[in-house]
Amino acid sequence: MEKFILASASPRRKELLAKIIREYEVVPSTVDEDGIQASTPAKLVEKLAIVKAESVATAYPNAVVIGCDTIVELGGKALGKPHNKQEAKEMLYALSGNTHYVHTGVCVQKESKQTVFVETSEVTFAKLTENEIESYISTDEPYDKAGGYAIQGLAAKFITCIQGCYFNIMGLPIAHLYQVLTQSEYL
Repeated sequence: MEKFILASASPRRKELLAKIIREYEVVPSTVDEDGIQASTPAKLVEKLAIVKAESVATAYPNAVVIGCDTIVELGGKALGKPHNKQEAKEMLYALSGNTHYVHTGVCVQKESKQTVFVETSEVTFAKLTENEIESYISTDEPYDKAGGYAIQGLAAKFITCIQGCYFNIMGLPIAHLYQVLTQSEYL
C-alpha cells in the first residue's frame, strides 16, 4: 500500500482528502511562496503546487505527495488571503456583484513521476451591502482563505451561482484528484 502525504496544513484540504484516501500524513510545505511568479493566476497555482509537492517529496521519496494551492482570480488579478480587515473588506467589495474564478493547482508526485493539473470553477457573488461586508469581516472566516471568503461557511449566503467543482472552491477538487490517483495507479 502506498504512503500518501498531503503537503498542506489546510484543514479544508485535510477534510476533503479524507473522502478519497483513508490514511495519509500531513507534512506542510515550507516553501516561501512570495518569490514565485507566473504570467496568470492559473499558471501561478500550478507552479506553487509543483514547488510544494517537490519540496516535501525530497524528504519522502517513496511516498505519493500531493501539493496544492488555491487562488481567486478577478479581472485577471490574483486575490490571495487577506492579511487584515482592510484587505478582506477590499476583496469583498471587489467580489460583490461580480463573477470570479477559483483556480486550484494540484501536483501528485512519487519519485520522478509527476501529474499536475489546474481545476477552475466560476463563482458569482450577489451585490453585498456595507453592513454585510462589515459583519462578515468581523468573523474569523475570511483570513485564511483565498479571496477572503469561505464558500462552505458564512459566505454561502452571498453566492448566487457556481459553475464547476464546488470542492475546488474549498481548496481541493476531489473528483479530479480521485481520477488522477486511480488512472495513474497511485491508489
